Amino acid sequence: MKKILVPSLIALALGSVTGLAQAQAAAPASSLSFNVGAVSDYRYRGISQSRLQPALQGGLDYADKSGFYVGAWGSSIKWIKDTPGVTKGATELDLYAGYKGAVGDVAYDVGFLRYQYFGNNYVNYGANANTNEIYGAATFGLVTAKYSHAISNLFGNIDSKNSYYLDLSAAFDLGNGFSLTPHVGYQKVKNVPADAGSYTDYSLTLSKDLGNGLSATAAAVGTDADKVFYNLKDKFNGKSGLVVGLKYAF
Repeated sequence: MKKILVPSLIALALGSVTGLAQAQAAAPASSLSFNVGAVSDYRYRGISQSRLQPALQGGLDYADKSGFYVGAWGSSIKWIKDTPGVTKGATELDLYAGYKGAVGDVAYDVGFLRYQYFGNNYVNYGANANTNEIYGAATFGLVTAKYSHAISNLFGNIDSKNSYYLDLSAAFDLGNGFSLTPHVGYQKVKNVPADAGSYTDYSLTLSKDLGNGLSATAAAVGTDADKVFYNLKDKFNGKSGLVVGLKYAF
């Protein structure tokens, strides 16, 4: 999961393989980029991480012409401290590394992602919130399919190793700097009673390139998540809503 602005809502398509090859050929041997932004609600896989409130975010990425990449991304969060009995954990840091390439007309992306929640004592409630995932994605034309697999407990759920997330997205260039990204995903959380942790999420994101590294997004997002399991401080964090964001990349 590489989160740029609205983690589960951004466009994943890479364009045509020809265009990708041309871009790689023209690119320098390596590049380092940064991004900062703010969102009206930090949604990840359809679930609010910020109690339906705004969040500040930012990250950095290093990309090599060979296809190797590594990066870090962080955000303010509320869900850990909102959990009864948990008092620490207000920041998320994602550390990731992977490789991108192409085989014929299919572009691929494989890698590892570590979700680090500094100082969290979520173990007082369940398992440690820190999570490790491996992932693989394939893009053909406008469509990207991605599979993420937890090789640790998932976000503090006890005995949830081998949980997974499968999502499908498409990216449509509308011209004049606008793009439209429909998305649907399914989160399976292992060993939760009555399968209450598993759900489907969906979104439709409109993005606008404002130029000079600035971009804006507006996303309609929703889930069919369990209203009890994903309720913290009397807030259902999987409710339908509109999320807007602004990002500056440099």
